[in-house]
Amino acid sequence: MKPIRIGTRGSKLALWQANHVADRLQQRGLATEIVIITTKGDVVLDRSLDKIGAKGVFTEELEISLRTGHIDLAVHSAKDVQSTIPDDLELLAFMEREQVNDVVVSFDPNLDLTRPDLVLGTSSTRRKAMLQRYYPNARTAEARGNLQTRLRKLEEGQYHALVLAYAGVHRMEYDDLIRHVLPATQFVPAAGQGSVAIECARNLQPELKETLHQALDHLPTHTALLAERAFLRTMEGGCSIPSFALATYTPEGALKLHGGLISLNGQQYIEETKSITNQAEAEALGVQIAESVLQRGGQEILDDIRAHRVA
Repeated sequence: MKPIRIGTRGSKLALWQANHVADRLQQRGLATEIVIITTKGDVVLDRSLDKIGAKGVFTEELEISLRTGHIDLAVHSAKDVQSTIPDDLELLAFMEREQVNDVVVSFDPNLDLTRPDLVLGTSSTRRKAMLQRYYPNARTAEARGNLQTRLRKLEEGQYHALVLAYAGVHRMEYDDLIRHVLPATQFVPAAGQGSVAIECARNLQPELKETLHQALDHLPTHTALLAERAFLRTMEGGCSIPSFALATYTPEGALKLHGGLISLNGQQYIEETKSITNQAEAEALGVQIAESVLQRGGQEILDDIRAHRVA
């Protein structure tokens, strides 16, 4: 049997994810081959993500390779996957989720988040807005590039600290640089944060598809992300919209979704939380919460954001 060709971006973190997938498949007796593909998001580093002006800035080239048969699987950070997948492709699996929190990373062991001149590096619209809400003393600065590039900029003194996802910091073994773990009840993560998504062509051989799904998918994570992604899709938002969504499980086994939207200046904050006992209704839960947020003022926030960007 031919090796399973795993498409990935070329950063160290992306390669960690691809090798994690390869290890799982090799445990099932499948041969693998990793194929590195450069995406627009890797090349265009002089503009913030919301200024690049395209959906799927970290996924489009990988999806093209799925269509041409150059690769069998594409491996993504789940939070980078656009809310709507093309009809000829599908998300085959979501791997078990890492801790979801945002963290503050710095070379200063005594970093004070309340200092008046604090400069925090981030490329996330959501994090910028939340920092304005909870740390109005701080100034944010654009921090594009892979994790190692951003850490180099931090070491050069371009920022006092970086705000990043714990998952990437932990996977790259930079835990010793974590100075603050931001509470997920305030800094609610982006939809999908902490999970690895596996995409394939819809016409991939059914038997192979099922084997890959069984090897890679984590059902509780998959169900949670169905709710989060339905929320994101209904909001018609991507990485350039400061929305947030986190699905978790109660001790009784119910699925709880906390979703919302924050204005760019952090002043307007609309959130909603609801639980369901029937996990088959995960996507309906995401739609319901998104529609409620939009009706309660979220649509006006989105309109203001889009008008601001056009201007």
